[in-house]
Amino acid sequence: MIKILANDGIDAAGKKIFEAAGFSVSTDKIAQDKLADALKNFDAILVRSATTVRADVIDACPNLRVIGRAGVGMDNIDVKHARDKGIAVINTPAASSQSVAELVFAHLFTGVRMLHDSNRNMTSCSSKEIFDKLKKTYSSGIELKGKTLGIIGAGQIGKCVASIAVGLGMNVLFHRLNNEDVVVDLDFHPALAERKISLTFKCVTFTRLLIESDFITLHVPFPKGSSPVIGKKEFDLMKQGAGIVNTARGGVISESDLIEALNSGKISFAGLDVFEGEPLIQEAIRQHPKITLSPHIGGSTKEAQERIGIELAEKVVEHFTKK
Repeated sequence: MIKILANDGIDAAGKKIFEAAGFSVSTDKIAQDKLADALKNFDAILVRSATTVRADVIDACPNLRVIGRAGVGMDNIDVKHARDKGIAVINTPAASSQSVAELVFAHLFTGVRMLHDSNRNMTSCSSKEIFDKLKKTYSSGIELKGKTLGIIGAGQIGKCVASIAVGLGMNVLFHRLNNEDVVVDLDFHPALAERKISLTFKCVTFTRLLIESDFITLHVPFPKGSSPVIGKKEFDLMKQGAGIVNTARGGVISESDLIEALNSGKISFAGLDVFEGEPLIQEAIRQHPKITLSPHIGGSTKEAQERIGIELAEKVVEHFTKK
């Protein structure tokens, strides 16, 4: 019997697929320092972002045949080392895209209407005078329609973000390293599914995107040891009052340079779902009135987790069946 360790959990729908195929699935959480020893009893491990599968773990488990990542990024797995040793590494690149994209817009809508800050201050609204003062303070919001959204990275999530942006009447600029055109399928409503509409975007230079965008969102990998994609030089190029959202990886944006840009007014707001020292977050980020915060929940919706569980289970079962 094939034995699977879902160390960061798995949706019930995915577990059912494994069990129907005759696989054994354990969802008992194994501590990171005990993982190498425990994995000797399993044929495959499934992880999200909490568990890391590095070379030392891989080398200690010659029986390991599959590493599955429930999500997109695989920077918590030594992918090349695993594949060099004949271990399959499988992820689910599309399953959580809609959820991450919607979180981007949750941060954008919150930022442009200052909802995070007004929500904090409305708790002290105990008189007409305070209400009127708060109303005046938060009456300078702006609309997203007609504004330009710069998307750095053109994978499934970036494309999904673009689809939502177009539906809101925004202009979209893409930048990707290979500079290839980006084709985005517009999927606004199930009733329009038969009328498939696609748009093709020409990529722009990184500098042009920084200069022309009203808002910027990042959807790129961030290998360990990389330099930030956005730092002081990049903030200096942006529009006065631009907004920025990071749901990719902590470190993609330099947090110290972000704080400086927010304090100077160069950047009007930031939405962060990921952080440099995650799970620890520096106080200047936690307490800043111009930053909306979420605890790395981009793909953490019921729908996404079900899709991820099903897709990952199907891929792993297919791999073992073929073998």
